[in-house]
Amino acid sequence: MDIKVKMPSTVVSIEVAVGDKVTKGQNLAVVEAMKMKNNTPAPVDGEVKSIAASAGDRMKPGAVLMIIE
Repeated sequence: MDIKVKMPSTVVSIEVAVGDKVTKGQNLAVVEAMKMKNNTPAPVDGEVKSIAASAGDRMKPGAVLMIIE
């Protein structure tokens, strides 16, 4: 499952690493949009397969932040 940003954002932090097991609702990352910091929760249980961004990266709406399977 692709985890995408919903609006233009800057990645503040990535809270998981590739290979980590995550549970639904667990925080995956913190992004800042419109001067507000937002948590990015896992929509499903799974394993982090890849991370496409790091702290400081600017992301466009719909950009993939990470993939969970």
